Amino acid sequence: MTASYRNHTDLPTGKRNDFHTMRSLLPYLWDYRGRVVIALVALVLAKGATVAVPMALKHIVDALDASKHHQLVLPMIFLVAYGVLRLVGSAFNETRDAVFARVRHGAMRSMSHRVVEHLHDLSLRFHLQRKTGAITRDLERGTRSVSALLNYMVFSILPTLVEVGLIAAVLLIKYSAWFAIITFATVAVYIAFTMTITEWRMKYRVTMNQMDSQANSQAIDSLLNYETVKYFGNEPFEMHRYNDSLVQWENAAVKSQTSLSALNVGQGGIIAVGVTLIMVLAARGVVAGTMSLGDLVLVNAFMIQMFIPLNFLGVVYSQLKHALSDMERMFRLLEEIPEVRDKADARALEVGDGHVRFEHVSFSYDPARPILHDVDFEIPPGRKLAVVGLSGAGKSTLARLLFRFYDVDQGKVLINGQDLRDVSQRSARAAIGIVPQDTVLFNETIYYNIAYAKPGAGRAEIIRAARMAHIHEFIEQLPAGYDTVVGERGLKLSGGEKQRVAIARTILKNPRILIFDEATSSLDSHSEQAILDALAEVAADHTTLVIAHRLSTIVDADQILVIDNGRIVERGDHHTLLVRHGLYAHMWELQQEEGRSQSASPPASKYALPTS
Repeated sequence: MTASYRNHTDLPTGKRNDFHTMRSLLPYLWDYRGRVVIALVALVLAKGATVAVPMALKHIVDALDASKHHQLVLPMIFLVAYGVLRLVGSAFNETRDAVFARVRHGAMRSMSHRVVEHLHDLSLRFHLQRKTGAITRDLERGTRSVSALLNYMVFSILPTLVEVGLIAAVLLIKYSAWFAIITFATVAVYIAFTMTITEWRMKYRVTMNQMDSQANSQAIDSLLNYETVKYFGNEPFEMHRYNDSLVQWENAAVKSQTSLSALNVGQGGIIAVGVTLIMVLAARGVVAGTMSLGDLVLVNAFMIQMFIPLNFLGVVYSQLKHALSDMERMFRLLEEIPEVRDKADARALEVGDGHVRFEHVSFSYDPARPILHDVDFEIPPGRKLAVVGLSGAGKSTLARLLFRFYDVDQGKVLINGQDLRDVSQRSARAAIGIVPQDTVLFNETIYYNIAYAKPGAGRAEIIRAARMAHIHEFIEQLPAGYDTVVGERGLKLSGGEKQRVAIARTILKNPRILIFDEATSSLDSHSEQAILDALAEVAADHTTLVIAHRLSTIVDADQILVIDNGRIVERGDHHTLLVRHGLYAHMWELQQEEGRSQSASPPASKYALPTS
């Protein structure tokens, strides 16, 4: 059964519970729980010292106010306490920052690692549907939002809430209950107003993210397909698509900023009302004699300490919501379920002599369009089986099933008598090497790309593989030799050069089972013969599956399968199939005529079509 994957850029935009998103982050903090506790203790101590500073200031003012009626005496103990509390508060704040730095950056690293690892775990179907630019943008924003979220929580929101709680407690204990009531009421109204307006504004941020990802995806796609864009002169078309997305992003960004200004005005009004009421109460207390001048200074300092960070809490909450929005798409990636998964008791493949069998296999990428129908064949150890057929017949699908990029709908794929669904994917793929038709290389050196098959290989092994692939001499002629960087997707090399690098890479891996998927399709006739000789040497004593378009490359196969519309319609060796005058013979004749038309005096074919 095949899974149905969503296109990543079309992930559901329904509201994901913010608490669920934040809870998803907890496992990444668990490894640093000790540091989290220390940072929180430092946070509370820092805020305790900060709240104590106005209390020391109150005693200083009261002492100076009282001494003006007598002899002026400096309240040294309170002045020293004032300075010490300032120093202690700063020290604990820096301790919190230093201790929590490892938590913040460690969580970012763990999250990035987990997402990329999960993307590698997702099956081929997902990656064929993905838009790389959008995914990389979401991953970049998501990991940054982890740092931002932790930053806002530990350095802004929690400190402010702790400070509000401590100040309200002092006001409730030392003064009229109205001070605490007004403080709590102001904070409550402020938070409710901020959350309501910010929730309303979030739709603009969501639109900004979607358009940002879409524009980035379009830009990357157009650059990756640079030559195609130039072939068709479609630069204006590409820029029009890109600009349309940017215009939508711009409109959403402007609405987001203007609504933020309205939010800030409302927040400022709520704070102004709260501070005014508190100061009126304090001034009345001083006039009535129930409060000293120091008490007035204390209350004023409390309000300044509390409402200045609270004023920024609106911006912080808005940024917190933005961070949660950015994290949402990243966590949705992690919720994608791999289509192909190892069983809980999956064991390592025992490749043995590499016997391969497809046992009555049927498969479809989409239930409405079956690809393979009751395909049944085997490749004995050390033998070479070739598969030919028209484009779209299902030839390359056989290689994908053997690598277990997909699971079959019916039947079994067996290696050495073991169903691939019963063994680990890693062990099965370690036993198979492939030279694909479309070789994609890393934007690294030639040395790196060959060594990728065996990262611990020595230079002598890599050079030997390059020699066997008939590419060593070409590499040596390059100015940088093996240190030549091949460019994005290997675009600095020709198709034939890339294929020979792929052949060298497979030679270095030295697997028991080999797959050649039209491995010489990009080579000229001279190079093709050299590579065929090298492949014959490499494939000796290996179980080999060859997917071919040029029939001249598989005339030595032990068995040839002809696939048409997903079914095996003919099988046999080259001579047997020619004698039958079926589809294979027809394809052979067409290719022979094509070869004759390309040469004025073609050599006589060793494998001429028999006459009846």
